[in-house]
Amino acid sequence: MKEPAGQQAARVTPGPSDAATVVLARAAMHTRFELLLHGSDPVALRAAGEQALDEIERLEAQLSLYRPTSEIAHVNRYASDRAVPVSPNVFRLLEQAAELSRATGGAFDPTIGPLVRCWGFMEGDGCRPDADAVATARASVGMERVELDGAKFTVRFRRPGMMLDLGAIGKGYAIDQAVEVLREAGVESAFLHGGTSSSYGLGRPPDAPVWKAAIRDPFAPVAAGAKASQRCASSPDHDSNLLAEIALTDVSLGVSGIWSKSFVEGNRTFGHVIDSRNGEPVQGACLAAVVLPSATEADALSTALLVLGAEGVEVLKRLRPNGRLLLAELTEGSATLQLRSRGM
Repeated sequence: MKEPAGQQAARVTPGPSDAATVVLARAAMHTRFELLLHGSDPVALRAAGEQALDEIERLEAQLSLYRPTSEIAHVNRYASDRAVPVSPNVFRLLEQAAELSRATGGAFDPTIGPLVRCWGFMEGDGCRPDADAVATARASVGMERVELDGAKFTVRFRRPGMMLDLGAIGKGYAIDQAVEVLREAGVESAFLHGGTSSSYGLGRPPDAPVWKAAIRDPFAPVAAGAKASQRCASSPDHDSNLLAEIALTDVSLGVSGIWSKSFVEGNRTFGHVIDSRNGEPVQGACLAAVVLPSATEADALSTALLVLGAEGVEVLKRLRPNGRLLLAELTEGSATLQLRSRGM
């Protein structure tokens, strides 16, 4: 259920050695962003945290597919007819998205929107379309069909019916920009996450050598409606329901899974992550995680890894040798998982 934009919570608690701990939260980008900040001045920490959350809201107003006043919505409305100007930061993000799409052979595809809509995931939990509808949608998908003019900062679609959907990169980008706000404000210790998909550990907590982000086993018993989750911790946790516990120090964790929207047909689960190369929801892999210095890249490449499956481990090793990877695949005929990882 979508939380109302602008909803915010905050609290200040004493930390170790008289250091302050400030916790802030705000709903944005169809999820809940939370910040945990440590330092000596709670007033300054709160001010920096609120500025970081303001930056996330500002970016949502630019990037949201669902806000009719956003720059991306404006592009989707008019770019089939003419070149549409965008802000420099939006243009640079689109250039980065195009490069990541090329590098992953289209496994990460920010033009996937027509297929997501075709499979019923844009507004609902999905349903199987007929083959003709899939073929029509595929004809309007592909980042190579988007013209980016760096001299004029304009975007144009080469085919009608195209749309940009930055859902697989936008939260990571927002976290990168928010972390930059925190750094400029002098914050040296903070943890920031946006829902279950993107998180960043800035510096380290005052009572531990690293931040830790937990990825829950998607089949472990959890609260009704929850399939996978993340959280931050500054001390070890031995919860047997965890798939992995990831150490973060000035790096980001991006997680992609198939369950936030899905439907079951026969013995198959069809999730909202679509492979643009065949026009169908991802099968086999059910959860992918990538750790990189850039939250933007970790967000996008976790989706690419989910789409590519086992072959994606080698692809991403070559593409980002410094990355850490985790891929969970369903064992045929059961709800057990096979894990492939590198550096986790």
